[in-house]
Amino acid sequence: MIVAALSVVTTLTACGPNSSHAPAEPPAPKSPNILFILTDDVGIDQFRAFGYGGPEALNPAMPSIDRIAEAGVRFHNAWTMPACSVGRAVIFTGRFPLRTELYGALGPDDLANSMVSPWETTVPKLLKERGYESAIFGKFHLGLQGNSPYRLAMPHSLGWDYFSGWLDETGDPSSIDTTAGGVAPAGTYACGYVPGDGFPGGADWGACYAGDGSCKAMESPFGHVNPPGRRCRDEGGIFDPGQACNPAGVPDYINFETLSAHFVSPLVINRPDGSVEEVPHRDPRARTYRGTLPVDEAIAWINARPKDTPWMATVSFATVHTPLQPPPRSLLPADAAPLNGIDCNDTQQYLPLSKQMIEAMDAEIGRLLVSTGLAQRRPDGALDYRPEASDTVIVFVNDNGSLGYTTLPPFDGSRSKGTPYQSGVWTPLFVAGPLVTEPGRSVTHMVNTADLFRLFAEIADIDVEQGVTRTLDAEPLMPYLVDPQQEGLRPWNFTQFGLNLQADGAINGPCQMASTCSHIPVTKGVCEDNGGTWYGKGADASLGLPTAEGFQYCCQVQAWVVSQGGAANSIQPQSGVAIRNERYKLVRNDTRQYTGSTSTDPNLACVDTQSDEFYAINEAVPIPQIDRDGTQIPASAFTPEQRASYEALSAQLETILASQPACPGDGNGDGKVDDQDLADYRLMAALAGGASSWYDLDLDGYTNDQDLAIVWNHLGQRCP
Repeated sequence: MIVAALSVVTTLTACGPNSSHAPAEPPAPKSPNILFILTDDVGIDQFRAFGYGGPEALNPAMPSIDRIAEAGVRFHNAWTMPACSVGRAVIFTGRFPLRTELYGALGPDDLANSMVSPWETTVPKLLKERGYESAIFGKFHLGLQGNSPYRLAMPHSLGWDYFSGWLDETGDPSSIDTTAGGVAPAGTYACGYVPGDGFPGGADWGACYAGDGSCKAMESPFGHVNPPGRRCRDEGGIFDPGQACNPAGVPDYINFETLSAHFVSPLVINRPDGSVEEVPHRDPRARTYRGTLPVDEAIAWINARPKDTPWMATVSFATVHTPLQPPPRSLLPADAAPLNGIDCNDTQQYLPLSKQMIEAMDAEIGRLLVSTGLAQRRPDGALDYRPEASDTVIVFVNDNGSLGYTTLPPFDGSRSKGTPYQSGVWTPLFVAGPLVTEPGRSVTHMVNTADLFRLFAEIADIDVEQGVTRTLDAEPLMPYLVDPQQEGLRPWNFTQFGLNLQADGAINGPCQMASTCSHIPVTKGVCEDNGGTWYGKGADASLGLPTAEGFQYCCQVQAWVVSQGGAANSIQPQSGVAIRNERYKLVRNDTRQYTGSTSTDPNLACVDTQSDEFYAINEAVPIPQIDRDGTQIPASAFTPEQRASYEALSAQLETILASQPACPGDGNGDGKVDDQDLADYRLMAALAGGASSWYDLDLDGYTNDQDLAIVWNHLGQRCP
């Protein structure tokens, strides 16, 4: 349905900050098209194409992805950011987190101030100057509708002509519906579907109801491989085990409204005219596997593009973000393990689940290329991709490192996603297409995912120095594509993560994992979907906490556990940065540590600490030297070379961190406080209805007269 209530949003959007990027006449000759494939939690540790991938039994088969990588340039030394939202924001703005104030995975309590601002020059806005049409399919997570003034029109406000994807409350897949659509009590079906006979609650026959009310009988004598409950789920239906189709209609207990991880999603569409459609949960599109829907939508959009108009399509997967589920059997190799009847909440099952979800994604990427004419199938079914025969550049990257439970050896799962260590920020990146000279090679020089912003501009023949007025952190990538002898352009690399801005200085609650406590999970559901126990607001009463509000900090949790006779866990840093040169790496972490007290008073249980760690690293294949615990080089043991590197990296780090000075009153981020800020304040106050916006300058969750006073008090100020 079209949401009429959003008409005020789209009207204001038309006269808002996005309006200055009006479509231009397509260039002649036409610039290359861009297919950007962005994956989720699939770190470089998973990739045989880069020489890693762990033991063969654990390594996901990626024949389609491998073929694209082999036909292009592999960047073997690429860094991203440690978490999804911040990693994606850096790509689409070309700016490090300290400039956008988006530091980590966005959650429902994060203010608009930590979402990508509509005044940023994003990739789609930049490409519009050269006549590109841009679309994004699948995961968004550059903002959340709860606190964004643009609500469900966020993708349009950031410059995309078309968006078809999921706008979950947390930006990531919801928890699994363990009722499997209402056919059993909560907790019955850990993977969200009815397994075959022989498993608890399983069945090899029953009724499969579709969202339109139709029903068909479904059975299988081989339920242990692909049971009818799984097949029904894969078709978007709800399976009623051991029941015939009800001639009176859908039974009352069947529930099509509950979201379920990768199979029932809050699908939203933004159209070029600014209109927004919320797709009902009964709709087959909202019930299509998240590894499939972005490909379906991208194929339709790409094939409908005018031949004389360049386009950029971002296919943004949620694979393999938790919660993990067995994918449709039809996307897997014939000999794939069934995985029916397992517990999808058991972290011991994450590796086989991750393997199959990546293999399913690879199959869909192959379908994407074939269905858009970018590749063909050989007689044996293998992908026949010949980049020189197309007018499309393919760029592939992952948003952050693999999740700890799914990290493959010899990488370090204890220092993976959510950390600035190598397993958390070292990402697969490759580029293929007609612009690549001597395909099939690797570049070992340091690059950063911020550099993709400049690459997209280079593909479109745009001078970013003229097109972007804000500080950019993107270095050129095109020289590596066209010149196999190109020397390295980055003398250092940088990554950063932290907690996003919340009203009045609040932070995410503590989530106690098996061996560590973290503030990264944004809600109780996300904590539990990652195998953790939530100790924040809304904690389970069974924990017996002394306060109904739960605890604010992980250090309080450790004090409570110790007071009850348990042992304290380690605490994951709340923020951190890392910087490296060709040989060495400096990591700086900020942590609210546990003092050892048995008092849960944060003044007694907690102390703020900062630590610097120095490592020697490399990208050796198949066993790289990475920054594992216990391998840091103490200052007392520095060689002259190491001391020089440490001092140079420290100085460069301080320069970076000081390069974005505060500018009170400058809500639009243009470096000055002037009449435009007064106009933009009024726009945001109206759009947000007084709630969160980029002009909530005092960070209290409201856009009101107190914020307007800050603008007035700094009017005429220009910032460095």
